[in-house]
Amino acid sequence: MPLLGSVECVGRPEVDLANPDSLRSGVRAFCPDVLINAAAYTAVDQAESEPDLAMKINGEAPGIMAEEMKRLRGLMVHYSTDFVYDGSGTEPWVEDGPTAPVNEYGMAKIAGDKAVAAAAGAHLILRTSWVYGARGRNFLRTVLRLAEAGKPLRVVDDQIGSPTWSRDIATATVLIIDRLSWTRPDVSVSPAEHLAERSGIYHITSAGFVSWCGFAAAILENWQRLGSRIKAVPSLTPITTRDYPTPATRPRNSRLSNAKLKNTFGVLLPDWRHSLALVMQEIAECRC
Repeated sequence: MPLLGSVECVGRPEVDLANPDSLRSGVRAFCPDVLINAAAYTAVDQAESEPDLAMKINGEAPGIMAEEMKRLRGLMVHYSTDFVYDGSGTEPWVEDGPTAPVNEYGMAKIAGDKAVAAAAGAHLILRTSWVYGARGRNFLRTVLRLAEAGKPLRVVDDQIGSPTWSRDIATATVLIIDRLSWTRPDVSVSPAEHLAERSGIYHITSAGFVSWCGFAAAILENWQRLGSRIKAVPSLTPITTRDYPTPATRPRNSRLSNAKLKNTFGVLLPDWRHSLALVMQEIAECRC
């Protein structure tokens, strides 16, 4: 992976995303060349009862960051979501397709996308889906926890998308920024300047599609292959979205087309099965 410079990781209590003054002063204090906003209100169901807070963090805060980065003449990188689409049909969504969120989380995220674009600075809005990793709270960890406890699994089988490893997203983001960093003996052009008309929205997900139930089955298969702590594979029953009601409606079709990312930057994430095998190997080796 290319070395692009120093990285400053900022979170609470240094910056409060729900407080515009805190956010503006935080950006100005660090004065970055590139700001990568990987923070968000991600409690999808809870957002139904906290729409104002979700909107402040997901809708308003990204716009403030983008305004500050325009003032600094820097690059704003903002992560978004498949939840900005309504989930209809079976074809992969493209970046200029119609957005119509079906829940409060999605409405806050599309507001953030629009706010970043409206700031009219150099920006990349990277929409991803079904993000998981070896650590933290995510679908992969939930499946392993329930399986190791011997719990039977009932998993939705009519929502389709691309499980995407968080590390793949990070690696791809670095590659994009590297390709925007242009230096010659006689001239040095910043990523923001080099981006130019390529500012905009890009999808960034793993290759391939699967249902949540299919993803769960692949997790269990990998875990068994690696000699897991699971004494017996728990039963896995496919169910419909209707069988598992949640406060927030979920999109059925979360397929995203990555063609624009590949054609513009030459970046394409690996197939989800390949990345899942690597994550499972990491978990098995470190017992995360």
